[in-house]
Amino acid sequence: MHELLPNFIEAPATVPARHAAELAAGLLSRPARVAPKHLYDPLGCRLFEAITALPEYTATRTEAAILAVHGAEIVRALGTGMTLVDLGAGNCAKAASLFSLLQPARYVAVDIAADFIRDALQALQLRHPALPMTGVALDFSQALALPEALGGGQRLMFYPGSSIGNFEPAHARRFLRQAREQCQGGALLIGVDLVKPLAQLLPAYDDALGVTAAFNRNLLLNVNRQLGSDFDPADWAHLACFDPAASRIEMHLRALRAVRVRWDGQQRDFAPGDTIHTENSYKYRIEQFDALLHEAGWSDTRCWTDSEQGFAVFGAKA
Repeated sequence: MHELLPNFIEAPATVPARHAAELAAGLLSRPARVAPKHLYDPLGCRLFEAITALPEYTATRTEAAILAVHGAEIVRALGTGMTLVDLGAGNCAKAASLFSLLQPARYVAVDIAADFIRDALQALQLRHPALPMTGVALDFSQALALPEALGGGQRLMFYPGSSIGNFEPAHARRFLRQAREQCQGGALLIGVDLVKPLAQLLPAYDDALGVTAAFNRNLLLNVNRQLGSDFDPADWAHLACFDPAASRIEMHLRALRAVRVRWDGQQRDFAPGDTIHTENSYKYRIEQFDALLHEAGWSDTRCWTDSEQGFAVFGAKA
């Protein structure tokens, strides 16, 4: 059997200068903000892997169980043999667990963390030497446009783990529309975290071991590398809260003392208690997200959940 090597494509949108300009604008805004994509440097990716193993964070395990229980139904609804496009692939483990089920003709792993996805894909190719694989380093947080070099063919767009919740609803609708345009008449398989009691929601973002706090504060070190700033994580505390009106968890970093942050001739003063908004995670009702899919142009939608309806996996056709 001929052994393949994964290809890699790095999109221009991942260039450092663009990220630095975006970071500076966010830090100078009021209130300050940093996009959640900056949580995922190599250490951030590994910290997030640790978060998914915590007892408080059930989404990953629940999603895996849904896919295992309803795998045959999912295949009947969506089909097999397409190019599997794994959006926000991370360590590629979620998609890899579906290879035998979905029988992809090709696997495309898309992630903003170029070095992390390169290492993960090289290891995965060794375990699946006959499956063509391509890694794409791409920041799709603003717009999803896959490189033309990927070629044609029907695509199954796979976006697991409830990352769609990081987008504002209007942005989520636009993203879902772009995903449909990019799937070449294929299908979508997407994970969505559902509305649940606050006693279940908050601990998932503020765990007892402080892993999520470390994940959030590590963002500051990533900002320092990209922007040349002088954040000290010891000056900041992790804060997670729920906005019931927006139906979203918010993550912030809260200044513990007066802080002046400098970078490239600019600076920002933070008073004690000032925050930097680092992430939103919207929680949907089943009928609400189904409507969002139809608004984005998807059809033949299906939904599979766990017995407590705390998480949902949606399938749809383009």
